[in-house]
Amino acid sequence: MAELPEVDLAQEDVDIKHGSSGDGGDVAPAVGAPVKEEAAEDAEAKPPTTTTERHISIQTKLEDLEMLVDLTGAGRKSCPLCPEDKFKACYSHKLRRHLQNLHWKVYVEFEGQRMCICHLPCRHLKNNLSTEQASGRLRAHYHCVVCSVTIARKTDMVSHLKRHVNKGETEASYSGGPDVLPEDHAPSGHVYEIMKELGTNVQLLPNYSTPQKSDTYFNRKMKANRQLVFCSLAVLAQERNPLECLDAFGATGIMGLQWAKHLRGAVKVTVNDISEACIKMIKENCKLNNIRVDGGPRGPRGPDGAGGEAQEVPINSVEVSKMDANVIMHLRPFDYIHLDPYGTAVNYLDAAFRNVRNLGIISVTSTDTSSLYAKSLNVTLRHYGCQIVRTEYYKELAARVVIATVARAAARCNKGIEVLLAVALEHFVLVVVRVLRGPSQADESAKKLRKLVHCQWCEARAFLRQGNLADDTLPCTCHGSLPGRTALQLGPLWSGPLFNTGFLRQMLLAAVQHNMDDIQPLVKTLICESECTTLKSLVHGAPSLVHGAPALTNQVECGVVIQTLQSGEEPGAADPPGKRKSGEDSGSIVKRLKLEASLEHPAFYYSLHRHSIRGMNMPKLNKFLQYLSEAGFRVSRTHFDPTGVRTDATLEQFKSVLTKYSVPTCTNSSGMCTSRQSVL
Repeated sequence: MAELPEVDLAQEDVDIKHGSSGDGGDVAPAVGAPVKEEAAEDAEAKPPTTTTERHISIQTKLEDLEMLVDLTGAGRKSCPLCPEDKFKACYSHKLRRHLQNLHWKVYVEFEGQRMCICHLPCRHLKNNLSTEQASGRLRAHYHCVVCSVTIARKTDMVSHLKRHVNKGETEASYSGGPDVLPEDHAPSGHVYEIMKELGTNVQLLPNYSTPQKSDTYFNRKMKANRQLVFCSLAVLAQERNPLECLDAFGATGIMGLQWAKHLRGAVKVTVNDISEACIKMIKENCKLNNIRVDGGPRGPRGPDGAGGEAQEVPINSVEVSKMDANVIMHLRPFDYIHLDPYGTAVNYLDAAFRNVRNLGIISVTSTDTSSLYAKSLNVTLRHYGCQIVRTEYYKELAARVVIATVARAAARCNKGIEVLLAVALEHFVLVVVRVLRGPSQADESAKKLRKLVHCQWCEARAFLRQGNLADDTLPCTCHGSLPGRTALQLGPLWSGPLFNTGFLRQMLLAAVQHNMDDIQPLVKTLICESECTTLKSLVHGAPSLVHGAPALTNQVECGVVIQTLQSGEEPGAADPPGKRKSGEDSGSIVKRLKLEASLEHPAFYYSLHRHSIRGMNMPKLNKFLQYLSEAGFRVSRTHFDPTGVRTDATLEQFKSVLTKYSVPTCTNSSGMCTSRQSVL
């Protein structure tokens, strides 16, 4: 027996196709009258449940699908899951065969419920689509039994259901009806799912994780990105106060709300989006977090401010604007701008640098990983103007591609950049730069854009200087020992450093202060990577000895390594009070600090698995880092690759150390060990 409300929905669809007006008092055609009367009687007997919200294409048995239409009666009948122009009305035996072979045969099963393929025009499309695009989107699809979203392909629906299982989501976690349009917002708490992140509550639609179906898109996997951006803003808020910051693509507004809720009066937050649905969602989330929207009610003043939690004094105020991101960045200056569009951000860089204040910060999040990770080379050339290939260090290559594009956009506005942070993880590439105003700063940044010479055989790499030949730049000899061309020119790329150690340490302090436990290990890895040292040596003060500054020691405070003078060289200990310190001593300390700051980390990294020796067991990664450090090289791990090693050793030196500490693999039962070393 099919779900009774589902029978009602199916009969309404049949009534429409037969020309019925659809009013409650109209009489249905004779073919479907018994079914509709039976559904009405059972609907009065049974209270509505959550299963009443399911689409008619979701059934448990084939008999339930066939009972959507009375196949026992005479005459022609229409398919309840196909429009009239796709499948015309036919007799019962042909309709039964159509339901079995088309709709039921390609179902997707989930927890006993089978989602049949649906051909009805029930996919809600965005208003900005043209007629041709809309007609192309109206094709066969499935209705998710959990969140009611519609997905075209069967494999995509299977992957979608697996994500629900991994997140522990069930049908009960979605209280709203199926296929709710973002524009048709129901009262608060009716169709929303409330999610909490970093102490900030946001209301989400059931289809929030599908960008094609919802303007208010929210990605749970970008939590690390949001926390990194928050920490960088917190560091800048300590330098200037108040700070005008912009979240150019608000969506649900969670990032701007986190800024306003935790940094309070130190920031003036502006959340912008071009979608009307997003603006409504952002204002609802402001009320949910007791944050006043500029231009809205100001709290308990007047007769409306008596009692209730909603009438408490607002934590902070947020300005919500509805316009194009390029327009608002041209109209107003900001100290901090965050760009996180869906895909690439190259279309908004010129507007961001045109009106940003001097020494301000621009953070760019790029989610077009297919083009940045060398999967769509034509898109990479079109958007970023760079030639790249898939390498072992492809993630750092992607970060340098984005920075090069940012530097060119800044140079067009007579501004330079200082890279503070560059992170490339599985789902995004985040770049945080400080803006330096002036043509000289722009020239200095432009000089750091160089071509990269990459050997396709051994993966040796080196930045190409002006006037050098490609074959003379690489340290390897593959171009002479192998026939054909082995070297490629990639780029232009950013050849400067990717991290600012002092800024990262302040970010770690901000992460500790705001209880961001998830992001602290990543920031510590970035600090070690910026200094090209291991975490163990960083904690024990080894960098001061490596950099030639024995007068400096490292102290750990709240997980942050701070360099201080030794106790025997306290400032003012040798000089009387009120007397200026001698220029020789102070100058030496300044020179040491400058020397340490100017010591850049080596470009790129080597993958331990990529250069492993065939027939040999490699040492553990931490052991191998220790061996390289004992050999006199700077070495650290990298966040780009869990098996990557950043070191100033050449590829030949890297392989020699790896060969020295690799152990032959036993290949026979008698215990004899043989080693076969592959030519790399």
